[in-house]
Amino acid sequence: MANITAKDVAALRAKTGLGMMDCKKALVEADGDMEAAVKILREKGLATAAKKESRIAADGIVKIANKDDVYAIIEVNSETDFVAKNASFQEFVDGLLATILANKPADINALMALKYEGSDATVEATLVEKIAIIGEKLTIRRFALIEGGAVATYVHGNGSIGVVVKFDTDVAGKDGFDVFAKNIALQIGAYPTPYLDRTQVPASVLEEEKNILLAQIANDPANAKKPDAIKAKMVEGRINKFYDNNCLVDMTYVKDEDMKVGKYVDSVAKELGGKIAIVEFVRFEKGEGIQKREENFAEEIAKMTSGQ
Repeated sequence: MANITAKDVAALRAKTGLGMMDCKKALVEADGDMEAAVKILREKGLATAAKKESRIAADGIVKIANKDDVYAIIEVNSETDFVAKNASFQEFVDGLLATILANKPADINALMALKYEGSDATVEATLVEKIAIIGEKLTIRRFALIEGGAVATYVHGNGSIGVVVKFDTDVAGKDGFDVFAKNIALQIGAYPTPYLDRTQVPASVLEEEKNILLAQIANDPANAKKPDAIKAKMVEGRINKFYDNNCLVDMTYVKDEDMKVGKYVDSVAKELGGKIAIVEFVRFEKGEGIQKREENFAEEIAKMTSGQ
């Protein structure tokens, strides 16, 4: 049996970030072989991750980073806000952003297969290790890349919402543009906005909305008996409200209720003597659309006291 020293244990802990006892046990099991011990710890980490798979990670953080003219935005989920604020977790997310910017993966699966920046381990293996260290389910949920052009970013609070917006403009260097661009990013952050403009709304979504409006009119005694042509005109009128709530350029500008975002863009372009168009944007809100588990506090106390 190999002689396992405190120095060996400390070296393995530095390599994996796991606890001293876990590292000592792994070295004993591996008969002192450092690489074999790392493999054992990773396998145990994988088992830990599998056990946590059914748990819900709806907290976490949204972060943004850039390199040259490329911007990356990512959402990584944890189970609790406490972990989301943890320095180790945030460093892990920073490493993911660095990996994305260096490699520009096409999707999450491609990202998972990459070597984590500054490491010989893959992103997937690093995630498994991080789950073992932190003790919560962690999920790399989504990321996006925006390249080239004039770009503005906005992160709300401690990473609850992140926005990247790209412009096509010839006045990016003029005084006033940066303030304008930040205002647009703030607008997107303030209101969930599915589409940039009316051309981006899928025909199927528009058709479904029209059918809902027709049903509402049919169920209204004051309108039900009106001719179909009148009902159709009523629907077209109400569709504009849908655009106002779902298309960025049609929304009311957050800093001036008498102006639409599109008009604000035009007014700044005229003021700066050039052209400005919003090309694309990405808005991530942490936990968006994830069904959080509702816990009954009394039931939880009962489970704890009964040893379940």
